[in-house]
Amino acid sequence: MSEAIPDRRPDDALPGSPAAVRKVLEAVLLSAREPLSLADLRKVFADQLAGDVVRSLLDELRAEWGDRPLELLQVASGWRFRTRAEFMPYLERLNPERPPRYSRAVLETLAIIAYRQPVTRGDIEDIRGVSVATQVIRVLEERGWIDVVGHRDTPGRPALLATTRKFLDDLGLRSLADLPPLDQINPDLDLVDVKPPTQTSS
Repeated sequence: MSEAIPDRRPDDALPGSPAAVRKVLEAVLLSAREPLSLADLRKVFADQLAGDVVRSLLDELRAEWGDRPLELLQVASGWRFRTRAEFMPYLERLNPERPPRYSRAVLETLAIIAYRQPVTRGDIEDIRGVSVATQVIRVLEERGWIDVVGHRDTPGRPALLATTRKFLDDLGLRSLADLPPLDQINPDLDLVDVKPPTQTSS
């Protein structure tokens, strides 16, 4: 059961019950185009609700939507509603444009970065056994899935590449630890007993 909403003066305009607060959270999240963090959601209530109270209410809201076509997810950047996968084929009939298809080189490069980050372009080339075209890196950067997070302290100071929060958000994941085993994504890509990283994307 949710914690009681603190008593406030009438002019504070804070909903007077947990159910009312959940409705506000529901409206805000359904209207948002991007995931909203706890800090964002607390701003909706002028920071009058503690983060743990908002989190508890979000968990209750997620349970309320448990059997509906939309689901409330916590991803790397915060909380958002998403259409459940089983309903996507119906939505695609209204929008027949297919998502971009990425080449094998792009997908393998992304997998290497995700599971071995941070890595340099040279690291990727060593693993794939072929050179990495500039266009491959550019595609992933333009998609917002990878970024430069530093430079290796070696001659030439090559850029270190890692995945971003947007990468996790687009996959519906909270952290890199939620990545599935690599062999489920690309059984042909051998990274020598690689396990999902535990750090959070930038």
